[in-house]
Parts: sequence; C-alpha cells; structure tokens
Amino acid sequence: MTTVTVFGGTGFLGRRLVRRLVAEGASVRVAVRHPEAARTALRSAGLEGVAVLRADVRDRVSVAAAIAAADAAVNAVSAYVETAGVTFEAVHVHGAETVAREAAAAGVGRLVLVSGIGADPNSRSPYIRARGRGELAVRQAFPGAIIVRPSAMFGPGDALFGTLAELGRRLPVLPLIGGNTRLQPVHVEDVADAIARLLARPEAAGRTFELAGPAVYTLRELAELTLRLIGRRRRLVPVPLAVATALARLFELLPRPPLTTGQVDLLKADNLASGTLPGFAELGIQPSAIEAVVPTYISRSRAAEVD
Repeated sequence: MTTVTVFGGTGFLGRRLVRRLVAEGASVRVAVRHPEAARTALRSAGLEGVAVLRADVRDRVSVAAAIAAADAAVNAVSAYVETAGVTFEAVHVHGAETVAREAAAAGVGRLVLVSGIGADPNSRSPYIRARGRGELAVRQAFPGAIIVRPSAMFGPGDALFGTLAELGRRLPVLPLIGGNTRLQPVHVEDVADAIARLLARPEAAGRTFELAGPAVYTLRELAELTLRLIGRRRRLVPVPLAVATALARLFELLPRPPLTTGQVDLLKADNLASGTLPGFAELGIQPSAIEAVVPTYISRSRAAEVD
C-alpha cells in the first residue's frame, strides 16, 4: 500500500499508526476536522512530512477528496461523547458508511475500520449499538473491508491506567466502577502494528480481527496494580453503575470529561475476545503484557513530580 489515508490520524491509536506506516515507507495522508491542530501535533511528533487534509466523516465531499487516488484507507475516528451534530449515530454509523462508500467508489484497494470488542448492533447502549451498526453498514458498502476490534488500549496518554493513576494521586479513596468486570487490555502499539500488517495482506479482506492482550484482569486488579506503581495506598470504593451513569452525564458537560456514559456501558459486561475470530496469532504478533509496558509511563517517580 503506497498511499494510505488515515481518518482520525492524530488520535490515541491514529498517531501511532501514522508513525508505523511512515516508518515502513508509505505516503500517509492524515484526514482530520482540524488540520492546523493536526499539523502542530504531527510536527511535535517528528512527522512534519505527513500530508494533512481537512475531512469530516459526516461530509461526503471532504471524505471523497481525502480518499482520491489512495491505495488504502483506515477509519480510526471515534466519538466518546455526543455533542450537537457529533452523535454516535452520525460518526460511527453514517460516518463509517460514508468512508466505506467513498472508498469503494474511488477503487481503494484496502479499507480498515477500527471498531471495538463488544460492538453489538442490538445493544441497549447507544455507543455500543452504534459501533455494531457501523460495522454492518461498512460491510454492506465495502464487502472487503477489514474490521479491527481492539480491547481497551493502553499506552502513554491512555484513558485506562492514566485515569486510574490520576485519581489515585489526587483522591483519598479510589472510586471503582464495575470492579469485577474482566478486561484484556491491549498495547496501542500492538494494535497499530496489526493494522499495518493487515493493510499488506490481501487474504485479510472481508475478515474481522479481535485484538486483545495476553492476559485477563478484573478492573479491581488493574486499579491495585496502578496504585502499586504510583506508590499510593487507597481504599477502593465500589460505585454502583446507576450512580456512575448519572455522574458520567454530568462529566460530559465538561470539555474533557474524565468519565463518559459510553465507558460506563462498556464496564457493565466483560470485555474479552470471543476466541472465535482471528487475532494477533494469525498476524505473527506477540502482544505486550501490561507489566512490561505500563511501568514505563506510570510510576512512583512520576507521582513524586506531580506531588
């Protein structure tokens, strides 16, 4: 794949994928709603040569322009909070369908949609339901699309260990939502590596891949690990899901909410790979363990600096 358009190329996963593709010699276009901010972010990451295009997945014309003459496209756009015009339905269903339709019309060879483990078109959760419906829409518009379902991703700047560490440093107790919910956290760099490999594999067309880490943990275990890393002793206080949902709705009024209703919905059930779909093993990737990666960016020394 010589030319690759990455929608959402400055997001948590997107920027890692862009770096990986550039390192492999691809010509990358980053398609985002705010190009100036994206250029600044890419420059700070040492990726000055990457082309940045203004595109909004809700706008067909801008999507078509971003995809024109591309060999491949990756849709890594995600909305975790609904605002005026930016709804789960608009982004994850209609936006994903628009990217798929325009990719098919432009004759793009490969299309990857980044979804998530647990995506379900019949879910009662608006966020999870939109993810599932988006997969169906993409499959219909671009039958050869590759769907990637990562588990909860971790890495510097993540919303998992980063949030737990921040709360553990600042609060006298650590609130715990869905403490017995089981997860398979996956390193964001491994997910970027997997997508880059999928783009180079014709036999991956039309398949769905679940990308989960090598081990299963309860959220309580992850919280305890984080507290050990930052050198804090905190009492873990269970928060009922109904209370967490109400708090998340209030937090979503903030510019950068620490908790969203979509995140609470994901914690209502185990977030594990089904075991029936291909994953890292089929791609020749050994996923990283959290014990090997998380201590490199969540540590006692960092806590001392904050305090």
